[in-house]
Amino acid sequence: MKKKLAAALLTLCMAAGTLAGCGDSASTSGDGETQQPEEKTELSDEAKKAQESVKTNAEELKALGLEVEDTDLTGEFTYWSAFTGDSQVWDQSRVDAFNELYEDKGIKCNVQFVPDGAGINNGKLLSAIAGGQAPDLVICDNAVSAYSYAANGSFEMLEPYLEQVDLNVDSFFNGCKDVIYYKDEPYLIPQDTNVMLLYYNPDIAKEAGLDPENPPKTLDELDQWADAMTIQKDDGTYERFGLIPWLDLKDDAFTLPFFFGADVYDSETNKLNLTSPEVVSCMEWLQSYGQKYDPERIQSFTSGLGGMFSPDHAFMTGKVGMTITGNWFSNALRVYAPDVNYKACAVPVPEGGRANSTTFQTNVFAIPKGSENPELAALFIKFCMSGAVNEDNFAQWRSIPTSDAEFDNVSLTKEGDEMYLMERELANSPENGIPALCSCSAELSKAFVTFREGVIYGNITDIQGELQKLQDKYQAELDKAE
Repeated sequence: MKKKLAAALLTLCMAAGTLAGCGDSASTSGDGETQQPEEKTELSDEAKKAQESVKTNAEELKALGLEVEDTDLTGEFTYWSAFTGDSQVWDQSRVDAFNELYEDKGIKCNVQFVPDGAGINNGKLLSAIAGGQAPDLVICDNAVSAYSYAANGSFEMLEPYLEQVDLNVDSFFNGCKDVIYYKDEPYLIPQDTNVMLLYYNPDIAKEAGLDPENPPKTLDELDQWADAMTIQKDDGTYERFGLIPWLDLKDDAFTLPFFFGADVYDSETNKLNLTSPEVVSCMEWLQSYGQKYDPERIQSFTSGLGGMFSPDHAFMTGKVGMTITGNWFSNALRVYAPDVNYKACAVPVPEGGRANSTTFQTNVFAIPKGSENPELAALFIKFCMSGAVNEDNFAQWRSIPTSDAEFDNVSLTKEGDEMYLMERELANSPENGIPALCSCSAELSKAFVTFREGVIYGNITDIQGELQKLQDKYQAELDKAE
């Protein structure tokens, strides 16, 4: 068993080294959404107030009905968090609240904020596990990479610890269960989850002669909106794009193929299907944007844009009229561009695609192999899953619970928040899920992003042929892992 684990760790270390070379890694907000790296930006007074409001505290949690668990556990445990920026503020505050609530029981969480997915993307976590210095708990902002770790034996199977703290995941959305289970055993727990949306600026839509109350529902309509919103200058450069489909999906490999109806991986047969008509169609669609708008001009346009949590983001400055991203972007707009008018709708899809559905973007908890205090780690996971702890989180980021019933306990639902009601509808689609989760998820995802860039910017013309090469390479990796 030890030999198998050591071999798995060595393999993962090699993968992590590859991932660490990708400079534009994503981080997330405190609610489970993937974002681009947060930039060093001087915050406005309003933004500072908003940042402070993401904090939670013990007194507020008690007022919301949170009860301290009756437990005989005691001691300290180490928690590695992937969060940065506003998200770090929020996570620190819930750790502080947990410590205050459990102080009388002698329980304490020692949090460390560890870059690159709680050390998953840069090999730090693997080194800690191999060296017998593993933290007791991690939260990772990249579910795909975390799943690879679970599949390769780096995390503890959670069932006995979940039973001990009475945390039942049977009620979770089926799409969430994609990431919870590896070979029918639980290894990862989603903190909460998120939905993917099309954001659009109704003022720009109206200016372009479009009806902002009737957003695009099909791919053809989306393309028409994108074309109508685009403004090209006399010198050929662009003043505004209607849509750059991949703009806020930089490290997100398989969301767009998912909407096209692709099933990239079949867990029952352990087979990849990268060459399916749906994947090919999606890549051809992205290629058409590059060809239509000139890949060099697109690249020049996007090179100077700010990240998602920056007032210089293209949507916030009116340089794009639409963008595809998650519910967390509503908070970015609230903090960094409160005067920008926006609406959101389901992501339009082609005929045969997954209409009115979503991929679930989520942060995930895991207990690394070698954890000395897995019971305390499980206690903290349960604390973080409570409605009281997540209430502020949901209100700030519009992230959603992991089960439908919990929506009724969220203030945004009670207040009839229009966007949140739409998210609930999308979350209940039977087609939702987290695509391409397999033992080589992290490597495959990175390779597919590189492939996608080659398609967009004209370096790859034989889409079918290059997809076949990718499939052959990573299917061989899957077969070896069997």
